[in-house]
Amino acid sequence: MGWNGVVLHRELTALGFTGGYQQVQRFLKPRRLQRRWQEAATIRFETGPGEQAQVDYGQLQVWIGEQPQTVHLFVFTLGYSRRLFTHGYRNERLATLLDGHERAFRWFGGVTLTCLYDNPRTLVLGRSENKVMWHPLFEDFARYYGFSPHACQPYRPRTKGKVESGVKYVKRNALAGRRLASWEELNSWLERWSVEVADLRIHGTTHERPIDRFACERLTPLGGRPPYRYERVRLRRVATDALVAVEAARYSVPVEYVGLMVSVQENADQFEFFHQDKLVARHPKAARHSVVMDPTHYAGLLRVGARAPLAAPRFDPHFAQLGEVMVRDLALYEAVSRSEGDETR
Repeated sequence: MGWNGVVLHRELTALGFTGGYQQVQRFLKPRRLQRRWQEAATIRFETGPGEQAQVDYGQLQVWIGEQPQTVHLFVFTLGYSRRLFTHGYRNERLATLLDGHERAFRWFGGVTLTCLYDNPRTLVLGRSENKVMWHPLFEDFARYYGFSPHACQPYRPRTKGKVESGVKYVKRNALAGRRLASWEELNSWLERWSVEVADLRIHGTTHERPIDRFACERLTPLGGRPPYRYERVRLRRVATDALVAVEAARYSVPVEYVGLMVSVQENADQFEFFHQDKLVARHPKAARHSVVMDPTHYAGLLRVGARAPLAAPRFDPHFAQLGEVMVRDLALYEAVSRSEGDETR
């Protein structure tokens, strides 16, 4: 029955309690207050150098080009030094999440022992017997880089406070009131801001600069490990307009592949189009319902149904017996006209 005074009074009355409802309420009041504090209070958990990073997304509207767009900010915060890396994406799909990790690993030059997440649906498929069921591709990614993923307790996002503070900091400091010309300029600015502002501030909790504490971080070096190869391959038939439909957008390929099957390989920010293992086109990802066309793909293309112009008729076939009509230069007629005019004068 929890802390419901009405229900508790009714049940106690059935057991012989003779007091009133207000007595029950007075009994419950201090216990309710205590429970509120227990639910709200959090013990700060500090991690040692190189032990943990916290990962999260934040969304906000940013003017990019001529219109506001929703930017999904990937924020990766090192638990010990509070140094952060952030990158803007158009979505929060698995491919962009993996790309954000790899960019962060290379930005910092290494990997922490663990990474903490707030149960994103792209990574956490569910729980079974108090164990997190991770997306199998992400599990393989974590093994490849040698870190252990951990998820917050459900409905307890306060256990991931460092990165949530970092998300707010990026929104309010790096992007507040800013207008960018392109997505490339957005991410170039975020990298510059991280180096010139975020790394050099005095952190409110550690009272030190993140860049100074970063010198003590003990990250696992990447060495010569190449980037994790993530590809999602789909088969598509090239339409008669030399366009291939992928995720509600259309992209051009050379016209000689019209009617043929191509394989589409997706990574974080682009699509690659192959025909029998030959790369025939590459395009950056575009917004839904966009049409992306490379003019070189249409070089030498004749319009379907176009015909060579017909020669002008020399004579009407119904009057063939009269012979072919003589074709004279118009200058002759002009000369005759002038001579007739002179005679008249």
